[in-house]
Amino acid sequence: MEDRKDSELKTFCSRNILIILGFSSIMAVIALIAVGLTQNKPLPENVKYGIVLDAGSSHTSLYIYKWPAEKENDTGVVHQIEECKVKGPGISQYAQKLNDIGTYLTECMERARQVIPESKHEETPVYLGATAGMRLLSIENEQLADRVLTMVTESLSRYHFDFQGARIISGQEEGAYGWITINYLLGKFTQKLTWLYLKPNGGDVQETYGALDLGGASTQITFVPQDKHIESPNNALHFRLYGKDYSVYTHSFLCYGKDQALRQKLAKDIQAFSAYYYVMNFLNFTSEEPPSQEKMIDTMEKFCSRPWEQMKIYFGDVKEKYLREYCFSGAYILSLLLSGYHFTADSWKNIHFMGKIQGSNVGWTLGYMLNLTNMIPAEEPLSKPLSHSTYVFLMVLFSLILVTAVIIGLFIFHKPSYFWKDMV
Repeated sequence: MEDRKDSELKTFCSRNILIILGFSSIMAVIALIAVGLTQNKPLPENVKYGIVLDAGSSHTSLYIYKWPAEKENDTGVVHQIEECKVKGPGISQYAQKLNDIGTYLTECMERARQVIPESKHEETPVYLGATAGMRLLSIENEQLADRVLTMVTESLSRYHFDFQGARIISGQEEGAYGWITINYLLGKFTQKLTWLYLKPNGGDVQETYGALDLGGASTQITFVPQDKHIESPNNALHFRLYGKDYSVYTHSFLCYGKDQALRQKLAKDIQAFSAYYYVMNFLNFTSEEPPSQEKMIDTMEKFCSRPWEQMKIYFGDVKEKYLREYCFSGAYILSLLLSGYHFTADSWKNIHFMGKIQGSNVGWTLGYMLNLTNMIPAEEPLSKPLSHSTYVFLMVLFSLILVTAVIIGLFIFHKPSYFWKDMV
């Protein structure tokens, strides 16, 4: 009778121990899964946004940029995510209708509110840079130009972004920021931009590209001199990007833009950086292998010699107001490059006409944003919930608990009598 009671007691105890071990195993598995998922779940995207408005002579465009909060060598890796063309002429044309400026920028600013997460609005800087059109207005009537900028400021300050101001940028700045954009998009500043098709080899500051910009009211040329010497201090600008210093020669020729050369506003709707690209693209000169100087001159001569009525039929899908200026514009560009900047037959092969690179416009605004991110403090990188050593310790601990519970449970289940014999 006592043997029976003793057997029942051992069975009862074994069952309870197995239940405890099973519960411990389940808890260990849950703990392993919880620690693994917590430590390895993707970190939230820690990014910043910036808005730059390019208030040109013939139109205004809004660009939205995005970059990681953890910057590289104090400069954000910035890329364009949105472009919005403001309907209407450049802001200098609103000098006599100031009250209309309030609604002028509304559509594109509303677009920015939709693209940028609402939680990021208050920390998103907004900059407006006015170029040659406003430079000309400022020369003609400085007070009127100031009133235009005041109305623009009032309009942009109504939004819950971090408005940083509206100002007229100099021709030198416009050229230099365009130079930054070109070389950034072509991979001349940082190795980490693996999506670019040209990458630097690291080490010292490497050779960069020069930049030519032809706008509506001005044209700019910017490059790093081979001997690193810039004779005129007025034509020198200095930048620090990605931990390296750059000194560039830049010069802006006001009133030598395409619109001013034509002496009439015929290019209202032609966008960003630059008339070089849009005219050359129409003439089919924007392939990866640029045509020779002789071929371009020959093509222009044939194009300009066509009768106007034949042109309208052959290029029926092109607006007349643009079609009628392509002959002059093409001839002007060739004259500017050959007679103005003195490109030769040998150096001609180094010219590339570009409108966009990797989805980003090659205007001055991206370079402006890049330079401005030097003044935006970098944030600490987001870290995992647990340190690596704590994570390893917990994973090993719970794994040992699980293995131990399974081994003891199997031993009790298969050899209960041997287990209790050892216990006694």
